[in-house]
Amino acid sequence: MEKFSDRLNRMSFSQTFVMSNKVRQMKAEGLDVISLTLGEPDFDVPDNIKEAAFAAINNNFSHYSPVPGFLDLREAVCEKLKRDNNLDYKPTQICVSNGAKQSILNVLASIINDGDEVILPAPYWVSYDEMVKMMGGKSVFVETSIETEFKMTAEQLEKAITPKTKALLYSSPCNPSGSFYTYDELEKIANVIARHPQITIISDEIYEKINYDGKHTSIAEFPQVYEQTAVINGMSKAFAMTGWRIGYSACPDWLAKACEKIQGQMTSGANTMAQKASVTALKADPTTYDYMINEFRKRRDIVYNLLKDVPHFKVNYPKAAFYFFPDISFYCGKTLNGTFIKDADDFAMFLLDHAHVGTVGGTSFGNPGCIRFSYAASEEELTESMRRIRECLEKVEIS
Repeated sequence: MEKFSDRLNRMSFSQTFVMSNKVRQMKAEGLDVISLTLGEPDFDVPDNIKEAAFAAINNNFSHYSPVPGFLDLREAVCEKLKRDNNLDYKPTQICVSNGAKQSILNVLASIINDGDEVILPAPYWVSYDEMVKMMGGKSVFVETSIETEFKMTAEQLEKAITPKTKALLYSSPCNPSGSFYTYDELEKIANVIARHPQITIISDEIYEKINYDGKHTSIAEFPQVYEQTAVINGMSKAFAMTGWRIGYSACPDWLAKACEKIQGQMTSGANTMAQKASVTALKADPTTYDYMINEFRKRRDIVYNLLKDVPHFKVNYPKAAFYFFPDISFYCGKTLNGTFIKDADDFAMFLLDHAHVGTVGGTSFGNPGCIRFSYAASEEELTESMRRIRECLEKVEIS
C-alpha cells in the first residue's frame, strides 16, 4: 500500500534526469545517441584541486567538520566574494553545504511558511518550483520571452508582489537561458525589493564565472538590499567539481544562523576532503581556470552558427552559462511524421526518437515553447548533433 506524503505528491521528477535516463537506456540498447541533457562541464577537475584533496586525505581530514564548514574554507569564500564581487562578509555569514542546491533549500526552509509566495522569473532552473512546493510555498511565475533575452523587468516584478510574497528566486547567469542581468537591470530590481522588507532575494550565482560578454554583478552589491539577500554559489560549474558537492550561501547574520540550524538537523557538514580542496580552488588566481571558459565560448559560437540553419528555430545569442534555449513553438500544436507535438517536452522526445539527440523540453523550466540543450560537450558531438537535428527537421512531414 502506497503511503506517500502530500509533500511528495506535489512534486515532479526532474525532467532533466528523466531525459538523461532515457538517453542512457537507448545507449544501453545499442543506439547511437548524443546527450546534451545535463548541465555538467565535460572537463576533469584541475590538478591543483585534486592534489589538495589527496593532501587532505593524507592529513586525516576524515572526521566531521563544523556544520557550516571549516573556518579556512569560509574565510576563502569571504576572500573570493571580496576579490571578485566587492562584497563584505564574515565567516559567520557563510554556510557551506552539500552543493548549491542544498544551500537554496536551507534558505527556503528558513523563511517559507505554508502558502507563502516565491516569485520565479520564467524560465527558471527546473528544481526551483519543486523546492518551493517542498517547503509548502507557492510559486508565482513572471513570464519572459526570447525577445527580451528571457529577463524579467523591474516593472514586472513590482506587479507580481503581493502581501504573501516572501522571496524572489532567480539565477544570473541563468540556467536555462544563458542570459544574465546587467548592473542597471539589477539596480532597478533591487530598488523594488528594498520597498518590500518582508522579501528575501535568493540570488543563484553558480554560473558566475561562465560569463563571456560582461562583468558579473551580484544583487548583494546594492546596499539597499544587502540585508535582504542570500547569495548562492558553489564549486560545480567554474571548477568542474560537480560530483564533489560543495556549495555555499552568503547571508545576513540572521539568515546565516538559520541556515546552519536547518543544515545541522539534515546533513551536518559537507564532505571534508572536498572542503579542503575547495580552499585551494578559491584561493588560486581566477585566470587559472580560464581555459575552460575559453573553450565554452568557442563551442557557443560553433553551435550558434549551426543553429541558424535549423528550420523554424528562433535562437538568441547566450552571453553566459553553457546552454541554448531556442524557441521551437512553431512545431507545437502540429503533427510531425504522424506524432502530435503538444509542447516542447513532446518535441524533445521527438528529437530523441528521430534524430537521436537528447535535449530537455522547456515545460519544467517554465516555458513550454522552448527546449534546452547543453553545449558542455565535445565539438565533434555538438557539430554532429546539430547536423542530426537540422536534417531531421528538413525532412520531417508536418501536418
